[in-house]
Amino acid sequence: MDEEIHERVRDFIKAIPRGRVATYGDIADLAKAPSPRLVGRILNEDGHDLPWQRVLKADGTCAPHLRETQLQMLHEEGVPNLDGKVNLREYRWEDARKETTEPEGLW
Repeated sequence: MDEEIHERVRDFIKAIPRGRVATYGDIADLAKAPSPRLVGRILNEDGHDLPWQRVLKADGTCAPHLRETQLQMLHEEGVPNLDGKVNLREYRWEDARKETTEPEGLW
């Protein structure tokens, strides 16, 4: 694995503010990593000192094996969930929001 990408991923995860979340894909895009799976791998192997609970799947849910712990940690930071899902429109980290040129559609 490229050490530079590894450190960029770690730096972006560290930068997610308390009370905000990002997706694995958001972090991959910001860090210019080849895939969201690489972000998950870095968190799994070298994320013990990072705010890992702030990184979610693209649909706003947690990894199943971390779900209860992750949701509790996010709740303590002021990030609520509805049936195990975080509202990304409301709680997504501003730096991770993709700029769009089109207005939001109905779906």
